[in-house]
Amino acid sequence: MRILHTMIRVSDLQKSLSFYTDVLGMKLLRRKDYPEGKFTLAFVGFGEESEQAVLELTHNWDTDSYDLGDGYGHVAIEVEDVYAACDAIKAKGGEVVREAGPMKHGSSILAFVKDPDGYMIELLSPSRKD
Repeated sequence: MRILHTMIRVSDLQKSLSFYTDVLGMKLLRRKDYPEGKFTLAFVGFGEESEQAVLELTHNWDTDSYDLGDGYGHVAIEVEDVYAACDAIKAKGGEVVREAGPMKHGSSILAFVKDPDGYMIELLSPSRKD
């Protein structure tokens, strides 16, 4: 068994695709419109779906916004250098909401960025221990 994907609902598909591809560097792996259901599915990731988990961005054509609720935490992404990743994300217009630095009560270097819908993305260094 393996995790295939995590689905999140997005209010503006183009804005979300731009964030995940241009700002975070993922690839658009596939996209399909479902006119009868009035929704689009777009799958993004750093590698092929056959090799690693990806994100499914679901855009319901008639929904302008979503309540994120209090159950969602974040998607974690490993980056080579958290400090450099934050600088690159800010340079591309991304929003860093927790600057790179050590985890409180731990030794991992981490940061948090926010996608266009408010979903939190955690950036972690490869040497994380916590």
